[in-house]
Amino acid sequence: MKQRRDFIKLSLLAAASAAMALPPASAFAQQAAPAGPVTLLNVSYDPTRELYVEYNAAFARFWKAKTGQDVTIKQSHGGSGKQARSIIDGLEADVATLALAGDTDALHTNGNWIPKDWQKRLPLNSSPYTSTIVLVTRAGNPKNIKDWDDLVRPDVKVITPNPKTSGGARWNYLAAWEFAKRKYGDETKVRDFVAKLYANVPVLDTGARGSSVTFAQRGQGDVFISWENEAYLLEKEFGNKVDFVYPSLSILAEPAVTVVDKNVDRKGTRAVAEEYLKFLYTEEAQDIIGKHFYRPTSAKAQEKYAKQLPKLNLFKIEDAFGGWDRAAKVHFADGGVFDQIYTQKQK
Repeated sequence: MKQRRDFIKLSLLAAASAAMALPPASAFAQQAAPAGPVTLLNVSYDPTRELYVEYNAAFARFWKAKTGQDVTIKQSHGGSGKQARSIIDGLEADVATLALAGDTDALHTNGNWIPKDWQKRLPLNSSPYTSTIVLVTRAGNPKNIKDWDDLVRPDVKVITPNPKTSGGARWNYLAAWEFAKRKYGDETKVRDFVAKLYANVPVLDTGARGSSVTFAQRGQGDVFISWENEAYLLEKEFGNKVDFVYPSLSILAEPAVTVVDKNVDRKGTRAVAEEYLKFLYTEEAQDIIGKHFYRPTSAKAQEKYAKQLPKLNLFKIEDAFGGWDRAAKVHFADGGVFDQIYTQKQK
């Protein structure tokens, strides 16, 4: 009898030990069942609408296959600077894919939404694609627009957005400025050149897409200073109404991407948001990027889209202006060079 009691006692102890070694039943349920659906908000700038529609669908398929979780990505678009301000003011972006690193830096300096070294978190300074600035004309180029020089002629009306609210507009402005600097050297002549250009601008829209509508649909202006990808979109949609030309010199635009740390940590979306941005560097995503006329960074996609995205004479903002922080303070801050030039136009 004693042996039987000892056997039962040992059996119970063994069962208890085994039970202690196993995770609770709820843990099994959590591991087996996929997490519920998740929604991300991508706050971007104007001309990326079409790119992210296709990219979001591709990422949702990838994430579902990898994790079993359904993900929906909502999009918000507008002038890049305005979009940055919206995030700072409380727009609950999980990721920011803005037109320029300077706008993204503002998320750190105004509320510490992201760390100061945010660009180090992804390859190529967190720029998975690039672009540049071109000149869109009316079909047949009736004003014979060939280069930046032609935009200061008195018979030419120029459409470009407001560099106070639009990232694309800042690229436009700086490309024109550097062209004039290399041609004239003297800063007084450079200022005069850029002032004449903006004197030819009848309306400053808040974002690049607004300027695109002003030019292509409302028929205003003789030339539209445009993102390269936007020029291709206009050519596809209004092929019999527009042409575009590459100027002799333009700027290498490097839109950068980041998770918005404060928001993803509060919402519990960091893992999927980080993967959403990493996926931009995959070959599938790079092909989508090239398809939508952005310049991919992978060698394979660059080769595939080389004919539609030719090699150009491009300069980098770091080389010409000392980086975005310096360029913003000198040219786009309140009372800066742009304000001085534009105030002069208003008189």
